[in-house]
Amino acid sequence: MKFEGIYTPAVTPLTADGQICKRTFAEVLESLIEAKVHGIIIGGSTGEYYAHTAEERLMLAEYAKSVIGTRTALIIGTGAIRTEDAVMYAQGAKDIKADAILVTTPPYALPTDKENAIHALTIDRAANLPIMLYNYPGRMCVSMGEEYLARVGKSKNVVAVKESSGDMSRVHWMARDYPHIALSCGWDDQALEFFAWGAQSWVCAGSNFLPGEHIALYEACVLEKNFDKGRKIMAAMMPLMNFLDQGKFVQSIKFGVELLGIKAGPVRAPLGELNDDEKRALQIVINTAKRTVAHIVAESKNV
Repeated sequence: MKFEGIYTPAVTPLTADGQICKRTFAEVLESLIEAKVHGIIIGGSTGEYYAHTAEERLMLAEYAKSVIGTRTALIIGTGAIRTEDAVMYAQGAKDIKADAILVTTPPYALPTDKENAIHALTIDRAANLPIMLYNYPGRMCVSMGEEYLARVGKSKNVVAVKESSGDMSRVHWMARDYPHIALSCGWDDQALEFFAWGAQSWVCAGSNFLPGEHIALYEACVLEKNFDKGRKIMAAMMPLMNFLDQGKFVQSIKFGVELLGIKAGPVRAPLGELNDDEKRALQIVINTAKRTVAHIVAESKNV
């Protein structure tokens, strides 16, 4: 599998009392398929996997596959502190015939590069599916270093890495020294730079509610090689990225989905909701981004 395009870590809709709403979850998935995103990730942090039971995570993956079928790629997150749990999620992904899995560093444990690599390769053996690594030291407190990449990079299944360190020097280093592991943008306000350094994909939570705008940036930079157009789109989307970077990330993504008319519902504890001022500010940012990107795309067609 090649990771190319926009991959959306889907939100998990909840009822008012905090239960997973499968009917609305199906609406989320259908809206993403209709928008022609290139893949959907289930069990990511945007989907609040950390607040789900093991049974809920396995159910969501299986249900997502039943809804999606083969219409777009399905990637299942395996993030867990215990290797045994990550293996269970990987085996679940294999059982439902997912297209790929997302492999993280186990949070809180602080493994060495060697220990972290053994963790990843154990997951790999359990699933034997294409793997996108997920390097997010801000959440996991450990970065995937040279020894880790040298070890896991030998597996034919390790085909991409979602790089979410925010460190562009790592992007330069990985593009140069690990060209066989495709870069995927995991730090939204660096998307243009990722594409300039050869990334072919972007894992972006904002595509839950602005899929067309994220696809437009990908197409401008990767397919059209038009970085002048890409810079204009990026500039138009920066206020949204800055808003999301202020905190209340999942809450903001769910509110964006609500603006589409899909009742994504609340977030699970310990997170709280956006206040009315935050909702109004975010709605203005989203509406402005939509109008501006639409103008840029239309203008480029008339040139």
